[in-house]
Amino acid sequence: MNRNDPPVVDRQAPAGEKREGQTRSNRTVAMVCVAVLAGMLGMSYAAVPLYDMFCRVTGYGGTTQQTTQYSQTILDRRVKVRFDANVAAGLPWQFHPIEREVTIRLGETKQVAYEAKNVFSRPTSGRASFNVTPPLAGAYFMKMECFCFTDTELAPGETLDMPVVFYIDPAILELPEMKDISTITLSYTFFSIDKDEAHASDTSGKAAPDTDSKFGG
Repeated sequence: MNRNDPPVVDRQAPAGEKREGQTRSNRTVAMVCVAVLAGMLGMSYAAVPLYDMFCRVTGYGGTTQQTTQYSQTILDRRVKVRFDANVAAGLPWQFHPIEREVTIRLGETKQVAYEAKNVFSRPTSGRASFNVTPPLAGAYFMKMECFCFTDTELAPGETLDMPVVFYIDPAILELPEMKDISTITLSYTFFSIDKDEAHASDTSGKAAPDTDSKFGG
């Protein structure tokens, strides 16, 4: 080294500053991870209502459409609509359509009804889900009145008529896959929404009657 050269100075940061910088870096990484996790959690909660909205708009999976307007067009073309009823395990109800099937013109508004009865010794509650087959017909099955996704409580032995008002949108014939359609099936399944599942057995220890039922097809 030339004696005229300036002395070399070690500019490494003190150990305390190094630890502080590392702590800030770790804190930043942790905050990013928490933000990502929160975002993923929020998306998971939003997935169900968003999927339900998607099905209602598109008819995907046989989801029917809600409407408040009658069809402006009624065709001579007729289709048969069949009605199916199911009760999931754990709900002591009898559930069936009043009419098993009807034949209507495309665009014609029709009212039918289902009947539910609580056969248990105390009040029980249920909620119905639904779908249409063939699935592509769901987007053209227009319901004006329906009991689906409505919490329903029945007293012991109580019977309730549940109306459904609907029509089949004539635009269904514009879909190549549906131009020859002759039969559509509307299916409902009731599920228990009781918080206390004690109705599975009564106070005597006897099991509740098996009320799973299926009507139509």
